[in-house]
Amino acid sequence: MDKKLKQYLVKSFVVLLLIHLGYFLYGYFKFEGIGNIDIYTEFYRFKFYDDVSISHFFVTGLFLLFFLIFLLKNHSRKNYSFVNLLKIGGLLLLISVFSFSFFVSYSFGMNAKMRTELSEAKLNKDKVLLNVLRPFLYNYTSYSSEKLFNPVNILYPKPYPVIEVVDSTLYGNYYSVEYNYYSIDTLKMLTTDMNKVSGAASTILDSIGFGKKELLERIIKKNVIKDSTEIIYKGMRVNPDYDENICIFVENKALYKPVKGIPIEKQQYDAAVKRYKLLYKTKEDSLLNNFKQLDMLLRKYKIETSLVPKDLAKDVRHYQKNTREPLNAIRNNYDRKALTERFDTLERLFYEPKYLHPSIIEIFFAVVVGAWLIGFLIYILFNYKRKTA
Repeated sequence: MDKKLKQYLVKSFVVLLLIHLGYFLYGYFKFEGIGNIDIYTEFYRFKFYDDVSISHFFVTGLFLLFFLIFLLKNHSRKNYSFVNLLKIGGLLLLISVFSFSFFVSYSFGMNAKMRTELSEAKLNKDKVLLNVLRPFLYNYTSYSSEKLFNPVNILYPKPYPVIEVVDSTLYGNYYSVEYNYYSIDTLKMLTTDMNKVSGAASTILDSIGFGKKELLERIIKKNVIKDSTEIIYKGMRVNPDYDENICIFVENKALYKPVKGIPIEKQQYDAAVKRYKLLYKTKEDSLLNNFKQLDMLLRKYKIETSLVPKDLAKDVRHYQKNTREPLNAIRNNYDRKALTERFDTLERLFYEPKYLHPSIIEIFFAVVVGAWLIGFLIYILFNYKRKTA
């Protein structure tokens, strides 16, 4: 490969990079904002009728046309070896790829603008707020769901979480069902001590109020770790329904949207602690301030809402203090579907971005390879004819 051809190819790549930069900037300034994202939003895919597709068609076509004309005119009378022809073919394939992928740079530009408007740290902060406030945001009919709201979902304070034990007794022709709840406790000891009642094991078992036989009956799970045994067992009996520090809002541990890279269990527990403190430990204004933050979050993402922070805080306090009253009038109305779609899409754009959409992958590579093959064959043919002329 001679020096002039190398210089020509380098100049061609520089031109392509400038065009890619132009499409990147176009995507950057064309992004309409996180408030306009919905479940159908994705990084650019060819639509064949919009400004990006149309301009892409003409820019790519003109570039490849002039590139091929100057290549054949000025660089096709050389006696290249087979190896050099393969090198040239490889570079022409890269030219083809770069020529048909301007829309990818457009998508990168959109992504860059999105991240300046909403960084990952800000997204995670919004997730944490929604995770903490999640139990206050259900539709009122959901509060009657025993699956969503039940004592087993209580994570904080101690002795929670608990395990539910269902006992049924037959009385004549009907069964009496009783639900009991026990704290989930952990005991660690040497495996050798676990296998005998005397010595250190007896002392440990006595300290928690029962002997080895009773412990064995209460065991939920055993984990052997090297020379130690970790025992997870049913501890003290509790009555969540009669606990004045427990209300329905702490009987739900679901996360609205987990933060990436942090164990789910830790996020659930941390959210439960913050939620409990808002209800029982901090000042009255703390809960209201969190609902004000929620209102700002909904408006930031352009979610239709009639939520009034002061009214919602008042309703929460009412049902917190009247635990026996059916929860059917909480004023937390907003477009739940739109918010879910917004965050589902943001998750996809942040962590699974498809700059080359799956629906056009086959077409894209077919066009790239087809254009490259045609151009390369024309170059070989012209090179051969001009050498023999």
